[in-house]
Amino acid sequence: MDWNDIQNFLSNIVFGVLLFAMIIYWVNLSMFSDSGLVTKIGRVSTIIANGLLFFILCSRWIVAGYFPLSNLYESLLFLTWLLLTIYLYIETKTKSKLIGSVLIPVTLLINGFANLTLSPEMQKSSPLVPALQSNWLMMHVSMMLLSYGTLIIGSLLCILFLVISRSKEVDLKIIDESSLPLYNIMLDYYEAKLLTPSTEISELGKLKLLQSLDNWSYRIIGLGFPFLTIGIISGGVWANEAWGSYWSWDPKETWALITWLVFAVYLHARITKGWEGKKTAILGSLGFFVIWICYLGVNFLGKGLHSYGWVS
Repeated sequence: MDWNDIQNFLSNIVFGVLLFAMIIYWVNLSMFSDSGLVTKIGRVSTIIANGLLFFILCSRWIVAGYFPLSNLYESLLFLTWLLLTIYLYIETKTKSKLIGSVLIPVTLLINGFANLTLSPEMQKSSPLVPALQSNWLMMHVSMMLLSYGTLIIGSLLCILFLVISRSKEVDLKIIDESSLPLYNIMLDYYEAKLLTPSTEISELGKLKLLQSLDNWSYRIIGLGFPFLTIGIISGGVWANEAWGSYWSWDPKETWALITWLVFAVYLHARITKGWEGKKTAILGSLGFFVIWICYLGVNFLGKGLHSYGWVS
């Protein structure tokens, strides 16, 4: 068994662990009373999967001799690792099992696509093509994937806001923000109340949960947007070095610009117009689909300067 087979085997283990963690989180979410043991099992499973992904990426870096972001398989593993890392941080701050119930299935799909859909040849490390033999590889690609990871989580929270609010207008200003510390605004108590018959208390809990989703989506998207900006700028510098032009309206570049504009509008609406709740949640939800078109959609066409190392 060579090193590629070992890495693929470990990646398959990650898929199994994530599947187990997803089931644990869903079972835990359906419980009216929180089970500390079940919560710990789900969290430990997620940490194990994250640790295995980190080991796989580091080993590919050492064995191949370059930062493991040169093809679709490596970028999918890196994105999965980023999503799990960011999620574990958020869960530590919020003590919420709701986000994990939504995000872990997404990481499971990404990991499953990488392991079960891509051919063994596409999963192997291969020598870098000339255009990728640059110090800009780590800077540009890592910044883009970091922005994708943070923006995907922020957009998922926007979608979750629309689902829980049933796409209705909600007045979040009636909640006293001073009573909602950032590190403790998604308590399981309020989440559990969503499963009980409608009462005044559960409606208050629902409003607090919606406000926390709105706050966290805003903060996470606000964090991911600078990463996206840095990634696009560094990509332009790298493109000029490799191809002699900062911008060539390549499909990938075009959709990166569209993604940037969508989230720029989101932040502009929140900062200058004071939008919140349903309006910004719709913009953030739109961003979720735009990200996936930018990240995967244009590459499946097999056209443009960014088609190497991907599906063509």
